[in-house]
Amino acid sequence: MEHARQAADILARIRGQKPLVHQITNFVVMTDTANVTLCLGALPVMAHAIGEAEEMCGLAGALVLNIGTLSPEWTEAMALAGRTANRLKIPVVLDPVGAGATRYRTETCKHLLGGLSIALVRGNLGEMATLADIAAEVRGVESAGAIASAGEVATVLARKWGVTAAVTGPVDVVSDGERVFEVSNGHPLLGTVTGTGCSATAAAAAFAAVEKDIALAAASALACFGLAAELAAPLAKGPASFKTAFHDALYNLDTAAVLAGARIRLGR
Repeated sequence: MEHARQAADILARIRGQKPLVHQITNFVVMTDTANVTLCLGALPVMAHAIGEAEEMCGLAGALVLNIGTLSPEWTEAMALAGRTANRLKIPVVLDPVGAGATRYRTETCKHLLGGLSIALVRGNLGEMATLADIAAEVRGVESAGAIASAGEVATVLARKWGVTAAVTGPVDVVSDGERVFEVSNGHPLLGTVTGTGCSATAAAAAFAAVEKDIALAAASALACFGLAAELAAPLAKGPASFKTAFHDALYNLDTAAVLAGARIRLGR
């Protein structure tokens, strides 16, 4: 109950403060991540041009770097915005979409992790195992598995890069290298809609914009995100109606619902 109460408190702070979440993200998900950010009560902006990425980041409460549709210009903009965020102590959240699928994606992620202070990395098991140098298989942007558990991958990655790591799946696992949170909220219909992983990253960034404990922020965001999916699923006839019901559920999520439904457990 303590962690559910903390999640409800952070959600209330997002809605009270309305932080700006700067997202240099991919073409596939821009509309969806913007809508999820709005439904939670934060404000989205997608500014990827080199000429404005630094300036826009200076106005934000958090920065998302999502490598889903990479190009050299976007990589440069990510680095510029990331350095600005580091200088201003704005949390940077990395989504390593498809890391492990191609050398370019993997090397770009490692370049960002090595060159910037990243607060949170959120990805699926295959992507995160790749960045932790644990054997894994990634097909396109989907995880096909890893030889280690989500908890092991999250902890190794967190310690290797000095970040908080969130591995999302049937049970989401968040580690800062010492603590491990397990979040058991969610629904299989999330896997039928493109961009829900990227949207979870945007949600985590909104929570990190108002909560300095990044592991708690990430676990709380994933619990609220998964809980909204649970509430939406009974209203859905398939992926399209689920997506609409899910956005409505996020928008209408309140303290009572989070207290009643968030399932966050501190492993160690």
